[in-house]
Amino acid sequence: MKTNYCEKIGYTIAVLGTATILIWIGLFKFTETEAKAIENLVANHPMMNIFYSFFSIRETSIIIGIMEIITALGLILSFWSKKAGVIAGTLTTLTFLTTLSFLYTTPNTWKFVDDFFVTNFFILKDLPIFGIGLIVLGKSLNKSKNSNRRGVY
Repeated sequence: MKTNYCEKIGYTIAVLGTATILIWIGLFKFTETEAKAIENLVANHPMMNIFYSFFSIRETSIIIGIMEIITALGLILSFWSKKAGVIAGTLTTLTFLTTLSFLYTTPNTWKFVDDFFVTNFFILKDLPIFGIGLIVLGKSLNKSKNSNRRGVY
């Protein structure tokens, strides 16, 4: 089945937009400000707080930043390489699944404001990006079944 032009452009924008976000946030992880900003999230996460046993707050932030940048580069490469797409799709999915889990592992994330149940909304942006990771992964896995298809999308 042929993919239509709007779907190709939408996919390209979604993947490049996700890569841009990951590069931008990944680079910001190298700053003291971001290291301190994510400290509460990492410290309260049952699988991530182990980093603080081995690395400083700043070093942990830098490691996370490096992983985000590698993931972003993999997303960009996924347009030409199914292997990069499988790796980047997996990393994107794991990255944003982890950040979404902060909604449940970070104290005082959910609260009532003006009798309305709310959360730290900045984390909710990760829900559609989690979906993009799954799309890239699925599309890259599908490419391996479809012989020699190459190029964007």
